[in-house]
Amino acid sequence: MHRVPKTELENRMKRFRAMMERYDADWEIAYFFSKIGQYYFTGTMQDGVLIIPRDGEAILWVRMSYDRAVDESYFDNIKQMHSFRDVVEAYSTIPKVAYVEKEFLPIAVWERFSKYFPTSTLKPVGPVVSAIRAVKSAYELEQMTICGDRHRHVLEEIAPTILKEGISEAELNGALYDEMIKAGHQGIVRFAMYDVDVILGHVAFGESGLYPTHFNGPGGNMGLGPAVQFLGSRERKLKKGDLVFLDVAVGHNGYQTDKTMTYVFGGELPKEAIAEHQKCVDVQHRVAEMLRPGNTPEQVYQTIMESLPTDFVKNFMGYGKRQVKFLGHSIGLFVDEQPVIAKGFSMPIEENMTFAVEPKKGVTGVGTVGIEDTFIVTKEGGVSITGHNSGLIVVE
Repeated sequence: MHRVPKTELENRMKRFRAMMERYDADWEIAYFFSKIGQYYFTGTMQDGVLIIPRDGEAILWVRMSYDRAVDESYFDNIKQMHSFRDVVEAYSTIPKVAYVEKEFLPIAVWERFSKYFPTSTLKPVGPVVSAIRAVKSAYELEQMTICGDRHRHVLEEIAPTILKEGISEAELNGALYDEMIKAGHQGIVRFAMYDVDVILGHVAFGESGLYPTHFNGPGGNMGLGPAVQFLGSRERKLKKGDLVFLDVAVGHNGYQTDKTMTYVFGGELPKEAIAEHQKCVDVQHRVAEMLRPGNTPEQVYQTIMESLPTDFVKNFMGYGKRQVKFLGHSIGLFVDEQPVIAKGFSMPIEENMTFAVEPKKGVTGVGTVGIEDTFIVTKEGGVSITGHNSGLIVVE
């Protein structure tokens, strides 16, 4: 069984406490209910709550499964509970101001908890945790590098062999998922966005890649229908001359990489589409070059966007009226982490941050062209861990 190293967990807790002191010198306590919040600090994700007091030891209280938590985690303080009533008995005082993961805490859970831990003010711990998680440790980079190589292997080497005339988008999604599992994919991808259901990502043939979804990204997908937007259509079958658009994530030991690869099946694309695709590839290269310590995500975004011709900006980063206002995003335990390569993110980029860079453009009558790879920030610029293929792989 893979376990997050004890030294890794200890370092994360030290960094959290140190950053909380800088963020709020008067902070007293933080509660983590989310599975990812627990996993980052303890190496296990259970039904329970992680309580981190300013003065005193952090404790992971587990309802289910305590036995599993103890078996798979090197975290020092794991205690069993049957309800939150058991937990409150361990604390002589309950601070009135608490930090919580506001993005992930259901109201019903908080109401049950606050019966025993009455709190007058809730503050968001998200900015602190995002800042800590943005800079990856050597251990985290190792997990992501392994993940990225598997990702590259499946999309650049295996996927072209799956593409056959008559296969549906949904069937391709299933076959691709099977190959990813064989390659070591953890089987699930996680997003911080509220209520997002994704199997792998967008799998689209032709103009299906332009169809709008509620997902906050530049690509599109017909999906199975109103209830499931992301698996791929059963009716849309691959035919000669199609552009195939795969925007999918892969995970390893909780850490994920994001990659988009395009293919041309049994024909040729219009010269306009090829030219627009190459411009997206050039944008990715320029962004990667700027992923250096000291630059800011906002600076990268504005520099790139201000340099683009007006005619190219139309349908860039989304088709029609649904253009997104970013060029990439941090990635790790969630696919969509912060900071984002967009306006408003002015804190300097640091070495060992990881970004998925995804310049894409919708082309009428063709679909979505473009590229996406996951990069590690270095002093020399971003280094891709998901390969270097520029896409539009020709499949006869």
